[in-house]
Amino acid sequence: MSRKFFSAYLNAYRGLSPQVWILALAMLINRAGGMVLFFLTLYLTADLGYDVRTAGFLVSGYGLGSIGGAFLGGWLSDRLGAPRVMIFSLVVSAGGYVWLAYLTQPMAIAIALFFLAIIAEGFRPANSSALAQITEPARLGQAFALNRLAINLGVSIGPALGGFLAVRDYHLLFWVDGLTCLAAALFLYLFFHPEKAALPTSTGADTPGRSPFRDGELWFILLLTFMNGLMFNQLFNTWPLYLKDIFRLEEDYIGLLLTVNGLIIVLTEMPLVHAMRTRSPFMIIFWGEILLFAGFAILPLNTVTWYAFFSVAIWTVGEMLVFPMLPTVISGRASAGNRGTYMGLFSFSFALAFAIGPILGPWIYARNPHEVWFWAAAGALICPPGFAYLSYRHRLARSS
Repeated sequence: MSRKFFSAYLNAYRGLSPQVWILALAMLINRAGGMVLFFLTLYLTADLGYDVRTAGFLVSGYGLGSIGGAFLGGWLSDRLGAPRVMIFSLVVSAGGYVWLAYLTQPMAIAIALFFLAIIAEGFRPANSSALAQITEPARLGQAFALNRLAINLGVSIGPALGGFLAVRDYHLLFWVDGLTCLAAALFLYLFFHPEKAALPTSTGADTPGRSPFRDGELWFILLLTFMNGLMFNQLFNTWPLYLKDIFRLEEDYIGLLLTVNGLIIVLTEMPLVHAMRTRSPFMIIFWGEILLFAGFAILPLNTVTWYAFFSVAIWTVGEMLVFPMLPTVISGRASAGNRGTYMGLFSFSFALAFAIGPILGPWIYARNPHEVWFWAAAGALICPPGFAYLSYRHRLARSS
């Protein structure tokens, strides 16, 4: 049995080009130091002394900037090339994180977060565009899952390390985040060469394809993605506050919860995505959304430490089903000439949620901390049926 599992686990990684692995390794380097955003609300409240609502408004400055950065990163990737956009984003972000560590006035923090987000969030659509550009369509889900594995392996390191650093000095988080941005940029500069991938970068690059702004189904997917993002964004805002205030957990334990999330993904996501490669991506997302929302919705039912780990396990399984499939279905709608714009709009939907979530979540939290998770239950009644409807539409289209 163990031999079969090990063989299946290895098979999930086969068939991807070396350049896909290089993109994943660069992501791992960057995410292993990614800790500032996760602890930003706690930093603003515990270290700088702002109240929860003020901290939420400040963090929303990053969300507002990320809206522009998400679209701009995709648009520039179609024109300048994804590698240039990724390296520029990482290098400038490194300085931005260190700069942010020494700001204390609310207006200065908000402005810094806004401009940092424009630069830093341009990396995401550029990375997704590069990944889709060098991967054959049949392996897109596998490639995005590998990239997410790198992200979550980094997350299993970053927040855990960040929790221990935060107990000692919050400023260390900003320096480590900046240095890993520089390390990832250097790695990409030295080793990422799209022309060496299985698919040449010029394939179909002059084909504009349909406009994403006239793709009605895309915008329905983006609406559902936005709603999903509003809930998942609370992981960076009200979720750590809830664990600290209601579960009475310290920052190092909160970081360990994210480590558990990352380790589950590292050990199981690739085989899971590989096993479901022949299933309808929309139905995979449907079941994933149910688990994702449920994992957050059950939080108020208990306050012991093991229960926090249990809830993380539930929404982690949902996350593994949802997040590799969403960019796969969106990239599949694009042509080579506008893939960056499509992926930019995908990142835009999350960025918009990141702008609104830090305001809406803490506002609800200040009224009643448990109410945030009641809204998660409401989201479970909207997003999963939306993806079930999309699956039904595509099944009808195939049969006609």
